[in-house]
Amino acid sequence: MKIEFNLLKMRTELNTPVDYYFFLKDDELQVNNFIGREIHLKWSGQINCIKCGNRTKKSFAQGYCYPCFISAPETAPCILKPELCEAHLGIARDTEWSEQNCLTDHYVYLALSSGIKVGVTRVTQVPTRWIDQGAVKAIKFAKTPNRHLAGLIETDLKKYMSDKTSWQKMLKNDINFGADLFSEKEKAEKLLRSDLSQYITDDFEIFEIDYPVKTYPTKVKSINLEKTPEFSGTLVGIKGQYLIFEGGFVINIRKYGGYRVLLEY
Repeated sequence: MKIEFNLLKMRTELNTPVDYYFFLKDDELQVNNFIGREIHLKWSGQINCIKCGNRTKKSFAQGYCYPCFISAPETAPCILKPELCEAHLGIARDTEWSEQNCLTDHYVYLALSSGIKVGVTRVTQVPTRWIDQGAVKAIKFAKTPNRHLAGLIETDLKKYMSDKTSWQKMLKNDINFGADLFSEKEKAEKLLRSDLSQYITDDFEIFEIDYPVKTYPTKVKSINLEKTPEFSGTLVGIKGQYLIFEGGFVINIRKYGGYRVLLEY
């Protein structure tokens, strides 16, 4: 069967294991069903901006044309650096968007993806954010009424722990599963500066996430659609926003947002 569509970040559902879906024009396609099967993916050479839909020769920030990249609220500097958010001061690319996405409750969390990391996400993005990062465990550290405050807490904790995930380790499942998030939260509470401690939650529930992976690779080789626009392989798993193929080949679906592809299975 053949299906042509524009790639978007896969939709996920927290089940055991996580369920993944491709967005089609008027439907969805469950990607888990392809695990253990050979699929063929071909990029047509076309890219459509995931914001405005216009064709673009080059993609910015995982799917935007340049005009949207420099104007859309989804690509504002505070998306990558929450501490830079100025929505609480009335400054934003889009006031309505910021009210729904910045001036709303956020969590600062600790997660185990490749190692222990600190991160920020909107309350409504739990557990989606953790799944997209390939975290196997996560715990809520603090809850704030806006993105800026969450960013300040994250910035403070980044002095003591990483805010990055090693995607290679995450995909190889090269993780210290013995890491204790409960203890890590207790440590972080003592490290956070006092004027931000009021936002620390008393929630010590540890979320565990299981991914649909038959075999993890010992080495990973990233597929670049620009250099390899057509490839075939047996899908052996999905983790984060990556498809994992036999032989350790992987592709980050989110990276190629807006790319129009032909999927054969």
